[in-house]
Amino acid sequence: MRKWKILHQKTKEIIKVLLKNRGLKTKKEIEEFLNPPNPSNLEPKTLNIKTSELVKAVKRIKKAIKENESIVVYSDYDADGVCGAAILWETLNELGAKAMPYIPHRVEEGYGLSQKGIDFVKKEHGASLIITVDHGISSLEKVAYAKKQGIEVIVTDHHVPPKVPKVPKVPTIHTVDLCGAGVGWILAKELQKIPGIKGAKFRESESYLDLVAIATIADMVPLTGANRTLVKHGLEELNKQSFSSNQTKRIGLEALIKETGIKKGGIGVYEVSHILAPRLNAMGRMEHAMDSLRLLCTRNKERAYELARHLDRTNRERQRLMEETSFHAENLLIKHAAACQRGTKLIFLSHASYNQGIIGLVAGKLVEKFYRPAIIVSLGEEYSKASARSINGFNIIETIRKAQDLLVDAGGHPMAAGFTVETKKLPELEKRLMEIAEQELDSEKLTRVLKIDCEINL
Repeated sequence: MRKWKILHQKTKEIIKVLLKNRGLKTKKEIEEFLNPPNPSNLEPKTLNIKTSELVKAVKRIKKAIKENESIVVYSDYDADGVCGAAILWETLNELGAKAMPYIPHRVEEGYGLSQKGIDFVKKEHGASLIITVDHGISSLEKVAYAKKQGIEVIVTDHHVPPKVPKVPKVPTIHTVDLCGAGVGWILAKELQKIPGIKGAKFRESESYLDLVAIATIADMVPLTGANRTLVKHGLEELNKQSFSSNQTKRIGLEALIKETGIKKGGIGVYEVSHILAPRLNAMGRMEHAMDSLRLLCTRNKERAYELARHLDRTNRERQRLMEETSFHAENLLIKHAAACQRGTKLIFLSHASYNQGIIGLVAGKLVEKFYRPAIIVSLGEEYSKASARSINGFNIIETIRKAQDLLVDAGGHPMAAGFTVETKKLPELEKRLMEIAEQELDSEKLTRVLKIDCEINL
């Protein structure tokens, strides 16, 4: 069943109706929506990024560069994190910094900072400074652990912070208005203003917009305001890849574009969201995201095409596994509903065979089909990992955090989240979340709404 909701029927002019229904009210908002301004004019304060935190971060990084400290760019393993890692790693190298990237393994280390990852970058790289990309806002214990190992941390993140601050007093560049790579790009822009760094040779900050656009689209950030500006100009940069012959061209992206059969100059939001981003994401889901980062940063043409083919093969395997798991999950859900002799307001499924890399996709598919929030759990012997997707009106990360006492960690957004839980606590967690859903989800929220801009009188 789907309920129709006709928006703003009284507005006469169709253009005004369309703009109003997209939350655009002022003349400035409308102008910037129709003609996105130059991204170089974006100011941190207008993006809800604290200037004081940026100043502290830049000061600490400048000190690290001058004293030849080892800096590690520690990113998430999705397309957003990988694009952000490429932006900051390349910027630091252009500044002459001693910098290396690090991306954790999804299964062996999990999301965000981990003791294993911190120990590795300390031992292998002698890191004294970690810059997080697309994570860190909920990492109180891990940041504290890093400090005990003599490693300072700068957090760059866009996820919803917990109500009780979970990050010690470290420079924290944060906004929910951008994707993770967008936050990283803001920091990169500020770093390029550092005076007195010998030998610094910069790409123009606009040359990173291709990566920001991919990340913004891949992370499904609303394409309004600053994000619309970044994506519009970023897609223009991306479409230059096949035509440009200058040194700033990303041959890895060019190889991926050709490998997937996208026509020259034909890259839009669809091509990024359905063709490029899934391949960049596939490595972090199925193997290791470092190969996606290598593709973005390589300057070797042969290596670029080799990596592009590898990403394409891995994505096909991801698609196969997702179809199998989705089929299994749907059958499990039907059996569970029949056993309970009633419908469920929250889908909560767990199985030992579920691959951690694709459970978020499976959750999303179940939400799309059944229009219920869905939590899919990859069962482990001691610990289990879960991904959740939601529907409008049901904040999934806040719901999960209501059971924080049962969790090892949790993070995410109102519509998508993830968590780790001790397997022995999973039954109690399921019971509690089901009770919350039963209380908060009514038939109104569980009815899919089709928003209609206006009626046409025939």
